[in-house]
Amino acid sequence: MAKKQVLVACGAGIATSTVVNGAIEEMAKENNLDVNLVQIKITEVGGYVDSADLLVTTAMTQKEYPFPVINARSFLTGIGTAATKEEILTALQK
Repeated sequence: MAKKQVLVACGAGIATSTVVNGAIEEMAKENNLDVNLVQIKITEVGGYVDSADLLVTTAMTQKEYPFPVINARSFLTGIGTAATKEEILTALQK
């Protein structure tokens, strides 16, 4: 399976995306998935439209992208985390 480029975005590209980035990194290791995690601001997503395979974000996005977009606010609230992890794994295994 080819390496997947995963964008991990929040408003500033620092705080909440760091939490999500760590969780995805751990999931990738546990499931032997080859991922390239790119931690960015939500406003920078447009620059990765041609190279990204997945966007995982804690920020609101109303734009359409040519790759799946997964809301990861559950990593911050602790509510629904298992479902979000399953959604991310399913997208990465495609």
